[in-house]
Amino acid sequence: MTFSICVRERYRDEDGDEQTRFGVAVTTRLPGVGTLCPFASENGAVATQSLVNVELGRKGIEYLDDGLAVGDALEALLNADEGRDQRQLHGVGTDGEFAFSGPECKPWYGQRIGDNYTVAGNLLTGESVIEAVAETYEANAAGDESDADRPLAARLVDALEAGHAEGGDKREELPVQSAALLVRSTEERAIEPYYDDLRVDATETPIADLRETYEHAKRGYEMALERYESDYEEDELDSE
Repeated sequence: MTFSICVRERYRDEDGDEQTRFGVAVTTRLPGVGTLCPFASENGAVATQSLVNVELGRKGIEYLDDGLAVGDALEALLNADEGRDQRQLHGVGTDGEFAFSGPECKPWYGQRIGDNYTVAGNLLTGESVIEAVAETYEANAAGDESDADRPLAARLVDALEAGHAEGGDKREELPVQSAALLVRSTEERAIEPYYDDLRVDATETPIADLRETYEHAKRGYEMALERYESDYEEDELDSE
């Protein structure tokens, strides 16, 4: 199931309170990856791939929501999974990172664990794919202020685009592809950003289409804020 990235970022909201956001993004040379691979909540992000076991993602997030450390949560799930040798599973929790690639994954496969992120992939053209994903994310997260201030969703698309440019999934005989991203945060907002949960389920240009979808969703979110934010604020005041 090609390559994905999970990230954790701490930041301060408009009131100066510390918040945490988690993101996961994935692309593959098969349709509908957004239904199978990416999982996230305000407590972590998980990606399950290779020979996919969706329950690893679902239960992984449940365990993180219950307060388990990401390594303990995902290792426990893998230990109970008879197909673990064919799985890739990685993610980030409130603290810590975890990545696993079973020895029966299809080459090229591998993973990288960095500060606050994990990247993993299989059936790739080479290691340079996940290196490009990681390095692009790192540059955008720690680069100049304009990069770091861009929404995480946009920077996740950048990371996928870098891996895709390096060759990505090597199965060129499979033209129908997909991509998805998911971002969750501890911050409570009047309207959750529409661009934080996006999927492109079947296309021959997954990254370009995901970026275009992001741009439309961001524009729609900004228009909705302008039109409805005051209504939400009035409702909150009425309920106090």
